Amino acid sequence: MLLLGSSPLLIQTGLTESLAGRFEVIYAPHWCFAEMREAFGWDLDRYLYFRAYPGAADLIAEPERWRRYIVDSLIETTISRDVLLLRRVDKPALLRRLFYLGCMYSGQILSYQKMLGQLHDAGNTVTLAHYLDLLRGAGMVAGLSKYVHGQVRQRGSSPKLQVLNTALITAQSGLSMNEARNDADCWGRLVDSCVGAHLLNSTMGSDIVVSYWRDRNLEVDFVLHRGKTVVGIEVKSGRRRESMSGMEAFAKLFKPRRVLLVGGQGISLEEFLSQPAEYWLQ
Repeated sequence: MLLLGSSPLLIQTGLTESLAGRFEVIYAPHWCFAEMREAFGWDLDRYLYFRAYPGAADLIAEPERWRRYIVDSLIETTISRDVLLLRRVDKPALLRRLFYLGCMYSGQILSYQKMLGQLHDAGNTVTLAHYLDLLRGAGMVAGLSKYVHGQVRQRGSSPKLQVLNTALITAQSGLSMNEARNDADCWGRLVDSCVGAHLLNSTMGSDIVVSYWRDRNLEVDFVLHRGKTVVGIEVKSGRRRESMSGMEAFAKLFKPRRVLLVGGQGISLEEFLSQPAEYWLQ
């Protein structure tokens, strides 16, 4: 029996009980740059802005219609039906606000306590961590953990918020593609988020862990970790003053297999997005 569908949470519900372990899960994540380029002829700028919902690809000539499709048909349907109806959520309003916060601060490290202050809710950090897991399972927003000494610290570290599709940001931004392209901070944020989303989607269902590293004011944007193999990734998006001191400190401390610079004088963004995360671990 082969089960297909666009709702991961729906398929997972009761799967282990009803099939008693006699199944294989094959993940179908958001479409990658190579797939959107081959199917629709998109260049890099279109991919960064409109990202990877193939059902909405024919609507990009009508930006307002495209935005309504993303918000009404995808975001609202996923939260209302795929998450709230299929999982126990004691604070649905908190989960919704957490989703919007994840889109607003995608690519940034935000402590759970700071998130609670932004959300103005009586929830706790355990609840927020659980809701981030639900949103990740629905293919929307994830919270990356901090990499520490050969492992990922799941508890006690502030998560790095990360959308799994940049269309979740742009559809709610109110900016056209040209306006976003001319806003260096906005475009740099899309670049950072697009790289993170690509890494998460291309490692889905594998044993590769995507995390970040930070020590005081030193930071590495992304860390790929599988077994003893570690790769550090720094994204040069132009949204901030770029420094390689974080990567240098990371390389000295952890002795990774390699460190990668994406953008600028390093690997081109188009080349990086054309390869799965596993490629860089080889």
